[in-house]
Amino acid sequence: MTEKVFTKIEKARQFSNLHYTGKLLILPNIWDVLGANLLQDLNYPAIATASASVAYSNGYNDGENISFADMLITIRKIAASVNVPVTADIESGYAENAIEFKENIRAIIETGIVGINIEDTNKQTQTLLSIKEQCDKINLIKEVAADMNVPLFINARTDCFVHSKLFNSPQSRLKETIERGKAYKAAGADCFYPILFSDEAEIKTIIQEVEMPVNVITIPGIPPLNVLQQIGVARVSLGPSFLKYAIKAMKDLAIKLQNNDGLTDIISNDISSDYLKHLISK
Repeated sequence: MTEKVFTKIEKARQFSNLHYTGKLLILPNIWDVLGANLLQDLNYPAIATASASVAYSNGYNDGENISFADMLITIRKIAASVNVPVTADIESGYAENAIEFKENIRAIIETGIVGINIEDTNKQTQTLLSIKEQCDKINLIKEVAADMNVPLFINARTDCFVHSKLFNSPQSRLKETIERGKAYKAAGADCFYPILFSDEAEIKTIIQEVEMPVNVITIPGIPPLNVLQQIGVARVSLGPSFLKYAIKAMKDLAIKLQNNDGLTDIISNDISSDYLKHLISK
């Protein structure tokens, strides 16, 4: 039987629905076609990229240092390689003004991805955009997506915890985070992503206050995954941690080889060339 090929609209709806199942949506963010095909083969219902992983694997630091054109090539290849929804981390949108931003969003949607992460850090000043500035960007995204008839899923990331020094206290930081979550939701965001927050009580409070799906990233100090599901977290992403895990395995083996060791690891590896061919033939 031929596998059904889903349209962008169908994939976007599928992706949105995954945030309302009551089951934690876990996204081991990838950076290339092989990783995307691996996760699809393991029956992950969606694929996500990480800007840091895409940048590092291409020889750049994170922070929109890889060119927009090269980032587009990567996400286009990934989206074309799988039949499940793909969401892309586009950082702040690689734009200097509203016109360029709209053009970039259009180009991103044309790659076939159906979801994005959009963050509220100003890349020029390395501080937070105002709430109005970020809401204006979310409005523009919704406008372009509607014009292209794709219900693009917007994961609105706030960097309040990244820029903790801007706040006098954890309480003021939490208050600002919640205010931004509510504003981004009103502007049309579908999910809220306060990156680098880890305290269980704060996570619970944000979920209760913003009343929308919330994304947590795997960093030291977060509650166990089963607890995150119990308290109502909709989505967990790994950011660059999946790449770090892969690089650690390569590093460990490379060090063994320097000491004339590691042959057993190589021979006993159950990932065969046939399995790799299987992945890319799907």
